[in-house]
Amino acid sequence: MTLPTAALLRRPAAVRRTAFVVGVAFAMAVAPSAPPVRGADAVHSSSPVAGRALRGTVTLSAAASLTDALDDLVAAFRKAHPGVRVRTNVGSTSALVAQIESGAPADVFASADLASQDRLVQSGYVVAAPRIFARTTMQIAVTRGKPLGVRGRSDLPDLGTVALCGRTVPCGAYAATLLARAKVNLPERMVTRGADAKATLGAVSAGDADAALVYATDVRAAGRSVTGVAIPRGSNVVAVYGISVLRGSRNRAAAQAFVDFVLSSTGMRILASHGFLAP
Repeated sequence: MTLPTAALLRRPAAVRRTAFVVGVAFAMAVAPSAPPVRGADAVHSSSPVAGRALRGTVTLSAAASLTDALDDLVAAFRKAHPGVRVRTNVGSTSALVAQIESGAPADVFASADLASQDRLVQSGYVVAAPRIFARTTMQIAVTRGKPLGVRGRSDLPDLGTVALCGRTVPCGAYAATLLARAKVNLPERMVTRGADAKATLGAVSAGDADAALVYATDVRAAGRSVTGVAIPRGSNVVAVYGISVLRGSRNRAAAQAFVDFVLSSTGMRILASHGFLAP
């Protein structure tokens, strides 16, 4: 039988305390659980797991075109999580995929395309669906002070040597699409190919190529060593960057924290400061 409120108040204090505790326990048992925190919002979660100090080492396998932005992202992440040591392994996306499939230790994979992420998803190397975290476009880079009259893709066949990324590298695939759209044919004898976007652009700044077709963000990062020639927006291609936690990670909590940090507003600001477009 349920006692009226007044009757309950007239009961001894010890009994009232017991009734209160039981009532609270019952309310907690039947209350619906809060929905899980996902994505960038996980960084701000007040749950015990999110608030726990992270420790250990996280190895990042990232596309070479992310090098400069990655330095700043890692520095900011380390400031937020001083107990975590971050190792970076940069290279061409295709080379990184081959390393991961060969068993190379890695916790997080950041690629310059989504096809490479999909490949690892299908082969079971990725924990959850990859997240898009940045975009960029393509640009022509020419030697500073020696543009050789390059105004667009149609001028490239008139040059001596043009640097392109390897055929299987994302920036090489993007470049091939751009040239095909403009119906520009570059004989292989006048092409020098770089292992990744950084190496390809380096051929221009070193004087080994007259021009390169690379990411606009890499041209920006090169500073005064090269000059960028814009490609019209309507005929350009957009490079899409994906990031994921790898199933073989030995520090999955810290790996997920890094991915969440990249996707957070702070991570987006850092990427934007390097010229990357929002996802």
